[in-house]
This record gives sequence, C-alpha cells and structure tokens, in this order.
Amino acid sequence: MATLARRLAEYAAAVRFEDLAPGTVHEVKRRVLDSFGCAYGAYDGEVAPIARKVACAAEQRPGAAVIGVHHEAPPSLAAFANGVMVRYLDYNDTYLSLEPAHPSDNIPACFAAAEACGAGGKELIAAIALAYEIQCRLCDAASIRARRWDHVTYGCFSTALACGKLMGLDVDRLEQAANLAGVNSAALRQTRVGQLSMWKGCAFANAARNGVFAAQLAAEGMTGPDEIFEGPMGFHVQVSGPFELILENWGAPSMINKTSIKYWPAEYHSQSAVDAALTLREEVGDVGAIRKIEIHSFDAAVDIIGSEPEKWRPTSRETADHSMPYCVAVALLDGQVGLEQFTMERIARGDVRDLMDRTSILRDAALTARYPEGIPNRLEITTADGRLFTREVTFPRGHAHNPMTDEEVVAKYRSLARCKLSDGAAEALAAKVWNLESQDPREVMAATRV
Repeated sequence: MATLARRLAEYAAAVRFEDLAPGTVHEVKRRVLDSFGCAYGAYDGEVAPIARKVACAAEQRPGAAVIGVHHEAPPSLAAFANGVMVRYLDYNDTYLSLEPAHPSDNIPACFAAAEACGAGGKELIAAIALAYEIQCRLCDAASIRARRWDHVTYGCFSTALACGKLMGLDVDRLEQAANLAGVNSAALRQTRVGQLSMWKGCAFANAARNGVFAAQLAAEGMTGPDEIFEGPMGFHVQVSGPFELILENWGAPSMINKTSIKYWPAEYHSQSAVDAALTLREEVGDVGAIRKIEIHSFDAAVDIIGSEPEKWRPTSRETADHSMPYCVAVALLDGQVGLEQFTMERIARGDVRDLMDRTSILRDAALTARYPEGIPNRLEITTADGRLFTREVTFPRGHAHNPMTDEEVVAKYRSLARCKLSDGAAEALAAKVWNLESQDPREVMAATRV
C-alpha cells in the first residue's frame, strides 16, 4: 500500500472547488470573516505587534500581505504574523475529537500561499476546505495530547498540503511537502501547561509557517524522509501511535461543517460553563450571596482548564482564558465574557479571586461519556441561605449542533473589526469575503489595511 503521505497527496491533488457542496463553501466564508474579526480584536495586544515587526523586517514581491499594514512579506512570515492575530484571543473556531483543534488557524497560511502564487478565490476556498479536512481527520485518528504533544502538530501537514495545492504542486511534490512538514513538526504540549505564555497563541502560527516553508521547498524539488508516518522513526512511533486513515471514504471536503464558531473569547471547553453561568446569574441575583460553586465537568475540560493550581490564580491573559474557574467567576460577576474580561486589570481584581476560591471542579463520568459529541458542563451554585441553583449546558451557542446565524457571525465580526477599521472599511472587507469565489485574494488582503 502507498504511504499515508502519498495517499494524502493524491487526495489533495484531486480536490476541486466544483466538487464542494454549497454549504461547505458558505462555511468557509463564515470562517474567513470570523478569522478577520479575531485578527482585528488582537491587533493591538502584546503579541501581534511583535509578530508583525518580525514579518515586516523581510520583503518579497510578489509576497503575502500582513493584516493591517501595507507590506508584502515572505509567505511563511505572513502566515505566522496573521496566524498569531487570528489565534491570540482564543476566539477563533474549534473542532472537538480525540484531539481538539482550532482549524481556522489554517486560513492565514492559505491566504499567504494564494497571494504569493496568484491563485484565485475558488482555489483559495478549496484549499481552506482541504486544510480543514486533513486537520480534522487527523484529530479523529489519534490523540497526540495524550502522548504529551501539542495539537498544532497536525497543522504542519494540513497547511503544507493545502498550500502546496495552491502552488500547483503535482502529487509527487505534494507528497514531499507532507514529508518535509512532518519530519520537524512535533510541538511540545508544555505550551499549554501551568501559567501560559505568549507562545500559546503563536504555536499554530509557527506550525503554519513551517507548513508553508515545506510546500515552498517541495515546489523547488526538495525531498523529505520517506515513510514519514509509518517509518521506524516516524510519526506513528514517535508522536501519535499507529492509526489508519481510509481516504477512499472521505469524499469532497466537508469536515468544516462539523466545526464550531466561538461565542465567547475563551477556551472552548469552558463555553458551556460560561453559558450556564450567565443564565444562573439572573436567577441567583446577588452574586455576593454565593457560598460555593461546583462545576461538574468532563475529563478533557478538567485536564486542560481545571486541574492545575495556576488556573485558580491566573497571571496572564493566556492563562485566564484557559481557566474554567476564572471564566465562570467573571461571567457571574460581570454578566458578560468579552475582551474586557481578560485585561490584566480585571484578572488581578480581588472579587474574581474570591469567587474562584469558592469554586470547585468535579469530574463526572456521565458527562465524560457525552464528549466530544457535546461539551456538557453542569453548574451547581449554593447561596448562603441554602438555596441551590443548577444549570447544565451541552451545546453552547456557536456549537456545530447549535450554530450561530450569519447575522450573529457578522455581528461578532463587526464588534471586533471596529477595534481597527471604520464601519465602511469593515463592510467593504465583509462584502469581499461573502463573494470570495469571485475575488482575487490579493485584493481581499489589501482591504484589510488599517
């Protein structure tokens, strides 16, 4: 049997825009619009200016635009800078499976490759759908988090193959792009342990940078190690454990339809707990009367955002948005979970710390059994006078089983785009995204300038 890299290359080469279902094309546009909004929301944060400065230190023509500025950078550096902006707020979309992921992280790399090689809007849409397909299918195949690797590791393969397709690589060179991407792809899970650093929002952007670079090398004839998945020192042995993908059953890319758009800017496993907290806040009335909060949750949520002492004393935005007790406490106190809830001033205030001290997180085997189809969290709030308030949410707003409407996606985009764009500029960019199949990706990116 051909190697998995070879079969992935053959699948990627065969994907065509004309084979995509209309619903898949529409979901690509929704994710692109959502990603641009997330990028503007993060534009003036701590990390985005660093990434833009590094990307803009190099110039290439034709190259790829960095969101917000009039500059053409090498595609790999543009993919990194734009990927950092899209990801940093932890507000872009999510896929839950054996391995959780944020597949819209692939979008900046696809735009960078499309710009640099002159691909059109239809080709860009097909490549984005392809990237989602590959990353999500890999997430279905094996949990690498369980083996202490970071989920972004899969992104090297998805971006390399999607960008290679945009560059017009044949099957042989697409295979080499996958081999080159895979040989140095493994990212340490230490990124998401304890107090989280700036790198949390940069990790996939770096994987995408490597994926673009691998596709560029393959385009020039560079080869990578054979049997990158199956070899004696390959991905299966070192990173994921053995798995098989039955690509013959995939059909046209459609996995994007199973991903979820975030309603609140926090780690996805907390979304249903935030939803429950906001509902219970109205019932409880006086938050000061709360004696204790019990969050009954599933294993993945407890492991990722509720099992470490740092999650009860976050000292960075990155740790706060990955803290179940913080997200629940601030939702109860403020009645909202938006960008302002993750400022350092808000994170450090005593009221939220006091409420976290009255919070406990309990593993619930029955809730774990319902994951990843849903993300069930149950809040039980007891007040000083003995009243008990309970709320369980499985499919928060934005989940694939409770999707946001187009109007809600646009409202989210507008609220974030206003951080940097005039209303007219935001609407002009949105119009291009909704008509992406007929657009030149370079003109779309030109419309992102602030």
